[in-house]
Amino acid sequence: MNDHDHHDHGHDDGSALPEIALRVKALESILVEKGYVDPAAIDAIVETYETKVGPRNGARVVARAWSDPTYLSRLREDATAAIAELGFAGRQGEHMRLVENTPPLPNHPGCHNLVVCTLCSCYPWSVLGLPPVWYKAAPYRAKAVIDPRGVLADFGVALPKETEIRVWDSTAELRYLVLPLRPAGTEGWSEDKLADLVTRDSMIGTGLALAPGAKS
Repeated sequence: MNDHDHHDHGHDDGSALPEIALRVKALESILVEKGYVDPAAIDAIVETYETKVGPRNGARVVARAWSDPTYLSRLREDATAAIAELGFAGRQGEHMRLVENTPPLPNHPGCHNLVVCTLCSCYPWSVLGLPPVWYKAAPYRAKAVIDPRGVLADFGVALPKETEIRVWDSTAELRYLVLPLRPAGTEGWSEDKLADLVTRDSMIGTGLALAPGAKS
């Protein structure tokens, strides 16, 4: 196996992205110039995928897990299959694993999970949509490993000092979905209503689920 083959199989360090981005831009310019594509339509598609379709898929998974103990059990056992049950599958959505945030208890300080990819931007697009720019940035990736509590503070997340913070390194072979804590005051809520409380950041671990009445 040569170096190129090995690189394709493992992490993508992003070195090819600028060239690909330039080619996409060039193609987009030609299509727009010839009148085949409306640039506003392209923007709308990207916006939809980034802010609605992707994160909404993951939010549905979380809401179902909060509502249905049997589904949560399947999600724990085989997250890829359980997510696919809801129709969310595809490239970058394979090899999923659930990691659960837990509340502080008398005999346990509670746990908060944070996902990072130290070598690339492995990210479950079909579940979470397009990765945020900062997720790929070297400062985030480095600080998340060295000072995860500091990263959470940067995102406005303050946890009790005794809370255990676990950092998970996503790879091409294994991607993580954080199950955030269910907000208090949501007993009896429908899955649709619960899903509105689930943010993309809460499924990466850089945020918490929204409290009832809060705005994303």
